[in-house]
Amino acid sequence: MKRSLLAASLVAASFSASAVVPGGDSCGWGNMLFEGQSGLPMHVVASTTNGTSGNASFGMTSGTNGCSANGTLTYGGNPMIDLSSIMGEFSEDVARGHGDAMTTVAVALKIEAQDRQTFESVMHENFAVIFPTENVTSEEAMAAVLEVMKADARLSKYAA
Repeated sequence: MKRSLLAASLVAASFSASAVVPGGDSCGWGNMLFEGQSGLPMHVVASTTNGTSGNASFGMTSGTNGCSANGTLTYGGNPMIDLSSIMGEFSEDVARGHGDAMTTVAVALKIEAQDRQTFESVMHENFAVIFPTENVTSEEAMAAVLEVMKADARLSKYAA
């Protein structure tokens, strides 16, 4: 039972550790109770306190508990798209300039239908950037896809 609780706490911490906390960095009773503390265990306890009592949500809607909904949420983690299961097909599609795997990635990146042909041609033109060697990992390829998109005027809005 203790292991399950610890595992659940660590999973919850890994999700919240990558993003700016909704409501702000000092939002909720957990932050108030454990103010000045640092380290993963204290962040997990503060996050759990905020989550189990719902006080951070209340604070964001009422403007209390040190919370605010005025800031912009950010995410500093890895992209949520995992190319590993379609890596071979995706590389072939990029080399060809079209295909189902490229469409899948475009949809996952929320590229609008009118911009998907641009996505396909930009990916195709940058094949050597995305796949500089045959040993590229799926994470490296996805990071390169996002960088290529950021450099393109039409696709940059999807890579932000």
